[in-house]
Amino acid sequence: MAVNSDVYFVDGVRTPFGRAGEKGMYWNTRADDLIVKAMIGLMERNPDVPGERIDDVAIAATTQQGDQGLTLGRSAAILAGLPQSVPGFAIDRMCAGAMTSVTTLAGGIGIGMYDLAIAGGVEHMGRHPLGIGADPNPRFLTEKLVSADALNMGVTAERIHDRFPHLTKERADRFGMLSQHKVQAAYDAGVIQPDLVPVAIKNADGAWGLATEDEGRRPETTMEGLAALKTPFRPHGRVTAGTASPLTDGATVSLLAGGAAAKELGLEPKMKLVSFAFAGVQPEIMGIGPVPSTEKALKKAGLTIDDIGLFELNEAFAIQVLSLLDHFGVADDDPRVNPWGGAIAVGHPLAASGVRLMIQLAAQFKTRPDVRYGLTAMCVGLGQGGSVIWENPFYDGKKRK
Repeated sequence: MAVNSDVYFVDGVRTPFGRAGEKGMYWNTRADDLIVKAMIGLMERNPDVPGERIDDVAIAATTQQGDQGLTLGRSAAILAGLPQSVPGFAIDRMCAGAMTSVTTLAGGIGIGMYDLAIAGGVEHMGRHPLGIGADPNPRFLTEKLVSADALNMGVTAERIHDRFPHLTKERADRFGMLSQHKVQAAYDAGVIQPDLVPVAIKNADGAWGLATEDEGRRPETTMEGLAALKTPFRPHGRVTAGTASPLTDGATVSLLAGGAAAKELGLEPKMKLVSFAFAGVQPEIMGIGPVPSTEKALKKAGLTIDDIGLFELNEAFAIQVLSLLDHFGVADDDPRVNPWGGAIAVGHPLAASGVRLMIQLAAQFKTRPDVRYGLTAMCVGLGQGGSVIWENPFYDGKKRK
């Protein structure tokens, strides 16, 4: 077994994302069934990978209770039909759960302890709303360690607007509108659907159906419509439903491999891991977290922001993405940023979103041999950021015409 192995993202799939709540398509679907369905789809797409060769399974969830608890990595592996010799565990870093599943197992591969691993995340926000059943330590408030509203993500987004007045509501609205339009254009081009695993669903009357695409998209969004929306987090605020990711249910999963295992099994990796980093910031302005984590990841890789040819940034809120772009001197509408739109349109099932970013970046890499490096980054509740830099195995060094 080679020590200090290269780490490859071989493949990734996800369920379609559904609106959380009683009107959403997954209201009568279990959380664990979502991740199991995604895992089955992943293994079916990779028949050259023997199940017994999977060294570990890490599945993230933010609210680990009920059908979203019970050591998800292990229970989902059994339910997905992997051999019982395959171990697994659950992980939690709120919004960066799946991203942390990937980086944790990547560490094991990198030092030669794992050959193959499955990493992903699931969040059923309809069944398990953020924070339900949580019991924060009273010291957070009595010792003024964290503001009482630091877990209200919308309030934290408003604070970024406060800190950077030039990042106006109009700029956020435009970013939100373009996300909707870009996602629909990607759907029309048929580039998102290949990585979606259909899920059998049942409505309130017991009738069966099939979930085949993301449910919450609003391609008809206009600037005029966004300007008229309420600002629920603050009177006369700037954050609206049109510039925030909706509450969402869904699951994502990826297959990771070391260099020797990929070669042995004849796998064709979609991305190579270059570096990753996590960073902490004040919980009250958690949205700026990806700025220091990206700086750390770039430094570890010996790269600058100018080396990044594609950005997949999680759109928890439009203002959150704008603050990162502004920091690095990247234009709001730079074509390298979220070319197929993002979470404002497709949703953000917390612990699942990190791998969705990777799935989209991987699909773009194959069509962009002129791009060498890509970034997946996201903000994290309680004041963190996570960033992963990837290299394109299809890079040919030729400029695009």
